Amino acid sequence: MTPAPRAAHEARLAARFDAFHAARSRSSITARLYALALGEDYPDQVGASGSCDWALLGLLVTRLRLRAGQVLVDAGCGTGGVGLWLARALDADLVGLDLSPIAVREAAARAPHFGLAQSRVAFRAASLETTGLPDQHAHGVVCVDALGFAADRQAALRELARVLAPGGRLVLTRATRRTTDPPWAAEAQAAGLVLKHVDERPDEPAMWDRLYGLWHAHQAELERELGQDQAADMLAEARHRRPTMPGRRAVLLTLHRPPDPPGPPRVPATIREGLEIPERNRT
Repeated sequence: MTPAPRAAHEARLAARFDAFHAARSRSSITARLYALALGEDYPDQVGASGSCDWALLGLLVTRLRLRAGQVLVDAGCGTGGVGLWLARALDADLVGLDLSPIAVREAAARAPHFGLAQSRVAFRAASLETTGLPDQHAHGVVCVDALGFAADRQAALRELARVLAPGGRLVLTRATRRTTDPPWAAEAQAAGLVLKHVDERPDEPAMWDRLYGLWHAHQAELERELGQDQAADMLAEARHRRPTMPGRRAVLLTLHRPPDPPGPPRVPATIREGLEIPERNRT
């Protein structure tokens, strides 16, 4: 996709997600329905608005393999719950990226609730295809339920690979039809990465099925608390996607950037435009 259509696509998505987050910040109905759909698997503090559950959080920790003080990028962070939880669990410094300025502001405001100092957390409005981050800045990148919104998924993978330091890992959720043979290894190779792990998420389709059913069952409440437009968008998504859940295959992919050949260590640049990471993480 050329720059002009991509920019138009991103502007539309940013406006859509701004409205989405503004509506949900005024009501707890969405979080309550996610909690009902996930049951005991719902990570309450994360405040998921996607498929994140306790099992996924555990897999993310296992696959990222970050050391204390390294830099984690949460690409498509939304209101920040997944990245903030991981940064606390892994003692990492966090950079969160999202198209929605409203989501970015909410994410930054949540950092103290996770016990994270503002000096270790930075959020910015940016797309997956144009993060604005320096080359090889992150030791790990996580992308949960966000790649599908990119105007150009392969361009997004190349960009996330660019900001990943040698030896680092990009961990992202993907989904496909059970009857297809997805080209995940080839896509990773085209971005300069190696597909290391494909972890199946067998409970994810059933979770979405339950959630979509709850949206329909609570239509009047959604319309009252979120407004007609947001409720209509949610119900349209449910009508479109729910019939596809029986044939859905959900996975977590781990893509690895091979280490560079032995040589002098590289010192990463700091984040541009005033987003700083502590000095100890620049080596």
